[in-house]
Amino acid sequence: MRTFRQRFKQIPAFFIFIAVFSGYSPAFAETTGTQDQDAHHAHNSLDWPGIYRGFTPCADCAGVKTSLALNKNNSYILITQYAGKSPREFVEKGKFTWDDKANTIVLTPRTGSTAQQYYVGENMLVQLDSNGNRITGELADRYILRRTDVVSEPPSHSGH
Repeated sequence: MRTFRQRFKQIPAFFIFIAVFSGYSPAFAETTGTQDQDAHHAHNSLDWPGIYRGFTPCADCAGVKTSLALNKNNSYILITQYAGKSPREFVEKGKFTWDDKANTIVLTPRTGSTAQQYYVGENMLVQLDSNGNRITGELADRYILRRTDVVSEPPSHSGH
């Protein structure tokens, strides 16, 4: 009789043991080798969404007043106005993608316009040429769009 009771107690313990470990599946970390998830690049280390403005050079006008809004969902709105030529504003909407190094964005408009590239820096975008290279020469500094929605100091709350 005593043997039967000992066996009877062991059977539920065995089933509990099986039940607990049947749902257990160990997870093993996999490494990709060359890809570093914590790599330092503009896409993951800068606060890049925002509004950027500048006055870029123009061949047949005083300059191009440029405003570019980058959204977190990788959409953009580009507004340009050719100063001294026309008061009309041109609005372009589209999506942008990051290059392989994740420091340059490529604007792809919804319409058939040509894509534009910008290097993403700290609170600025640098317009690149059609080959993805920085524009050089004496006007190179004018191809920079500065972020305008950055607040240097938080507003003070008086009366509290």
